[in-house]
Amino acid sequence: AGATILDGTTISTADNTDQLTLTSTDADANNGPNLRLYRNSSSPANSDLVGNIDFEGRNNNSQDVVYGSIEAQISDLTDGAEHGSVFFKSMIGGTLQERFRLNDTSVVFNEGSIDSDFRVESNGNTHMLFVDAGNDRVGIGTNSVSEPLRVQADSDTDFSASGAEFNRAIMLKNSTGGAANCVSLAMATESNGEVFLTTVQNSSNDAADFIISTRA
Repeated sequence: AGATILDGTTISTADNTDQLTLTSTDADANNGPNLRLYRNSSSPANSDLVGNIDFEGRNNNSQDVVYGSIEAQISDLTDGAEHGSVFFKSMIGGTLQERFRLNDTSVVFNEGSIDSDFRVESNGNTHMLFVDAGNDRVGIGTNSVSEPLRVQADSDTDFSASGAEFNRAIMLKNSTGGAANCVSLAMATESNGEVFLTTVQNSSNDAADFIISTRA
C-alpha cells in the first residue's frame, strides 16, 4: 500500500548510507522507478517555478550553503503549446550563479555574463573550443587568444611545393559540382565597402581560379 505524507519530512542517518531508495521490480521496458516533483497549483502562471533540487552543505563558519541547484520553470502554460525552462546553478564567490539554461528556443550558457570561461575538449585537444569570458574572445584549438577569433591547427605537416600537403586550419568548401561554382571570404568595415577573396571552379572542372575583388 502507498503512503501519503501531508507535511515536510526529514530522513536522517549518521553515516553515508542511502537516505532514500526508490525501487521498481517491474520487468517491462517502461520507465521505473520514477521520481516526480509535482506542483499542483490552483492558479498556475507563466514564470512559476515548479521544482527545485538543492545540493547543500556547510562552509567553514558552520553555515548551510547551497553549492548547486537545478530549477524548473513554466515559460508558457498555454494548453497545447506549453514551454518549460530548466536552470543549472552553482556557487561562485559566495553567490549562487546560473551556469546554463534550457528553454524552448535555445540552450544558453552564462546568461548572467559572469567571468567564467567555456571549454570543450576533444579526444586530443583540451581546448578544442574555448570561450574567454573575461576578454570576449573565442579560440578553436587553443586557449591562447589575443584576437576576437583564433583558429589553431597543431600539426607537423608543413607546406609542400607539390601541393600534396598543407597544414589546413580552416576550409571553406562549396560541395556543389560544376564550373563557375565559387567560395568567398568577405572582409568588411562598418561603412567602407567589402573585400572578397574568392576561388572559382574553372570551365574544365579540374582547377580553381583565385580572385580578389572589392565592392563599395
